[in-house]
Amino acid sequence: MVNKSGKAGTGAAPNNGHGRPPRVYDGVLVYLSLLREAANAWSDHRASSMGAALAFYATFSIAPILVITIAIAGFAFGAEAARGEVIAQFHGLTGESGAKTIQGLLAASYNSDLGFWASVIAGITLLVAATSVFAELKNSLDVIWGEQRPVHGGIIALVRGRLLSFGLILTIGFLLLVSLGVSAVLAALQKSWSGSFAGTGWLLEGLNSLFSFLVVFALFASIYKWLPEARIAWRDVGIGAAITAALFTLGKFLIGLYLGNSQLAAGFGAAGSLVVILVWVYYSSQIFFMGAELTRAYAGYRAARGSPGADPAAKNPASRRL
Repeated sequence: MVNKSGKAGTGAAPNNGHGRPPRVYDGVLVYLSLLREAANAWSDHRASSMGAALAFYATFSIAPILVITIAIAGFAFGAEAARGEVIAQFHGLTGESGAKTIQGLLAASYNSDLGFWASVIAGITLLVAATSVFAELKNSLDVIWGEQRPVHGGIIALVRGRLLSFGLILTIGFLLLVSLGVSAVLAALQKSWSGSFAGTGWLLEGLNSLFSFLVVFALFASIYKWLPEARIAWRDVGIGAAITAALFTLGKFLIGLYLGNSQLAAGFGAAGSLVVILVWVYYSSQIFFMGAELTRAYAGYRAARGSPGADPAAKNPASRRL
C-alpha cells in the first residue's frame, strides 16, 4: 500500500508479531524486564543473608515493639483489646504456636513491681531494643539503594536513625489503633445488619480484607519512603508498596499454610515456637526486600525515561536525603 506521501506503508499499526497493541505488548515486556532486574539485584545484594540478620534482630525487638504499639492503641481501646488484636493477628500469620509465643513474650514484658530507676532503665532498654530491628532494616535498604554508610555524623546520625525508627514504631501503633477502630465499626455493622439484610457477611469480609491491604500498604510505603538514605519519589514508593503489599498478602497466606501444616515447631522442642516466629520473619523479609528491589528498578526506569516527577536519586543512588 502507498500512502499520500508516495511512500510505502503497511496501512496498519505494527503488532509486534503477536496480535497485541504495541503499547500493551511493550508494557508487558517492560514489567518483565523490571522483574528480572529486581530478581538479579535481590540475588546480588544477598537478600537471604539480610533476611537472616533481620530475623535475628527481630528476636530481641519484637516484644518491645509490640509493648509500645499496644500502649499507643490502648489509649483508645484499652490494653487488653489491643493485646488481643495483636495475638489474633499473629495467630492468623503463624498459627497457634506462634501466637502463644507472642502472648508469653508480652506477659514477660509487663512488670509493675519495678522501682522508679529500674523502670527508667527498663524503658530506655525497651526503646533501644525496639529500634534495633529498624536500624538493621535501614542498613539493608541502604544496600539495596546503593547507599554508603555516612562517614560523618557520629552520635547525631545514630540518634537521628533511632528517632526515625521510633517514629515508624509510632506509625505501627497508629495503624493498630485505626485497625481496631475499623474492626469495631465492621463488627457493629455486622450485628445491626444481620437481622435486616441477608448476605452482607461477604461484603463486610471484603471490606475488612481491603482495609487490611491498605494498612499493610501504608506501613510499607512509610518504610520505603523514610527509612533509607536515598530520596525516593512518592510515585515510586506507591508502586513498590502496592506490589509488596499484594505479594505480602499472598505470601502470608502461603507462609501461614506452611507453618500450620508442617511439623517445624515439633522438631525444635521447647524452642519450636520461637523458631516459627523466626521463620515467619525471614520469609516475610524476603518479600519485603523483593518489593524494595522492584521499587528501585521502577524508579531507575522512570528516571532513565525522564518521566515527570522522577527522582534523580534513582539515577544516582548515592544521593542522600537532606
